[in-house]
Amino acid sequence: MESVRKANQRLRNYPLLLGKCADKASVYAVCVSRDLNVQHKICEAEFKEFISCIRKSAQEMKTKL
Repeated sequence: MESVRKANQRLRNYPLLLGKCADKASVYAVCVSRDLNVQHKICEAEFKEFISCIRKSAQEMKTKL
């Protein structure tokens, strides 16, 4: 049951991580919602910045994703 408790704690941290990266998330969302016909890797640069921010924030909080 310890693994379930740890997984639940990681899930509770996601809103905090997203809050710390709200600016990158909004840039990525704008890119994705620009066109109704979204294509593969069209917003790759924005996504990489967003996921990098999430990883950095998780590392600062000393938590896993």
